[in-house]
Order: sequence, then C-alpha cells, then structure tokens
Amino acid sequence: MRVRPAAVAGQFYPADPVALAASVNALLAAAPAGGGRPTAVIAPHAGYPYSGAVAGAAYARLAACRGEVRRVVVLGPAHYVRLSGMAVPRVDVFATPLGPVAVDLEARRTALDLPAVVVSDRPHAPKHAIETQLPFLLHALGPRITLLPVLVGATPPAAVVELLAALLTGPQTVAVLSTDLSHYLDRDRARLRDTRTAEAILARDAAAIRPDDACGHHPLRGLLRYAADRTLDVELLRLATSADTGADPRRVVGYGAFALIA
Repeated sequence: MRVRPAAVAGQFYPADPVALAASVNALLAAAPAGGGRPTAVIAPHAGYPYSGAVAGAAYARLAACRGEVRRVVVLGPAHYVRLSGMAVPRVDVFATPLGPVAVDLEARRTALDLPAVVVSDRPHAPKHAIETQLPFLLHALGPRITLLPVLVGATPPAAVVELLAALLTGPQTVAVLSTDLSHYLDRDRARLRDTRTAEAILARDAAAIRPDDACGHHPLRGLLRYAADRTLDVELLRLATSADTGADPRRVVGYGAFALIA
C-alpha cells in the first residue's frame, strides 16, 4: 500500500493526535450549525491558529451530512509544482495524525478518464492545501470517508466543471475547495479585496475572480461556473483575515468559508 505521509503536521496543525482532536473539536463547536445540505464548501488552508475558525464554519455545515456522505473530492491549488491541468495522486492513502484517509479508487479512475487530469504524486507530496482539510473531514464526516485529492494548476473553468460533473453524481459525494483569499495586503485593503471576492462568489461570477483574489483561483473559477450552471445557492459563512487572530495587520492573508447548496 502506497502512503502519502503527513507533510505539515506540527507546522500548520498539531502533530499530537490528542491535541489535534481537541483543536478541531473546539473549532467545530464554536461554529454555527444548521442550514441546507451543501453540495460543496469552500474553506481556507492556512495554519489552524489563523484560519481554523473560518474552516470550522465550513465543516460545521458539512457535519450535518455525517453518515450520508461517503466520498469527498478536495480541490486545491498546486503551490509548489508548476502544473498544467489537474493531478490526482498515485498513492492509496493519505496519512494524518488522526488516522489514514483512503483514496477513492473508483473516483480516481473516473477522473483519469478526463483529458485534463493526470496521475502524479509529485505535486501532492509537499502540499498543505488538501492535507489541512483532512482532520476537519474526519471529525465532521467520520473515519470511513474516502478521498479524491485533486491539485489544480493552470486549468480552464470548463475542465474543472467537467471533473465535478463526473464525480458529484449523488448525495454520497461532496466537494471541498481549499483556498485562501488575498495575500499580504494591509488589513484594510485586504478586507476590501476579500469583500469584493466574496460578492463575486455569492454571485457565482467566475469571470470576476482574479489571480490575486485567491491562491486557488483556478479551481474556484471552475466551482463557480459549476454552481452557475446548476443554479446552486451560495452562502457566506464567515470572512476574516489573519490579523483577526493577532497576526501583523500590515501583511495579512484573507480567509472565507462558503456553502454551495442545491
């Protein structure tokens, strides 16, 4: 069995299982629950001390699907390896301090039938965007879920739509889009930028998302095109910046949590 080891445990979130479980439980408990069943959520992927409360807002909404959702398609940006199109991993399991998460083999086969998707472990090995979602997924949906991790490089929205359409075929599957918003503006400018980005997301306006609005702008544009094609409702759950947790207000990162509901 091929295993992708945790790459950022102890950096972005606690490596100790007890401490990690307590952190995720607290973040989920502090978030409002209720609302419609999401087809997809958008969540940030920074270190938990900075973006964990925003991520918790997204996963508290997903927690209502526990027992129904069996497979999660997680899309994130390829930060460290230049990638044209989308990459799914060759490994069978993603390791976490809370236990393994199995890669969904059927979903991977379906994805690899698409021309924009390749199989490669290289872009996944160092990447935090998907890994940071896994402890939340395990707590929100349970340890029996399976995962299709998809890193998205320079990819037209239509290709992301094709992937989502092939995989989101029933209530047992949901999508998570992992992205942060603005990067390294001062707090006031970041809030203005992120408010504009949130308005575009709520309007399902893929064309309004610019590269400097979100590190995951490629998958985000695709998800918004998918939402517009299917007239999904979009709900803003929480919007914040790293300065809200005490980070330097002169150079912040923005975070947003959203739910997309059929």
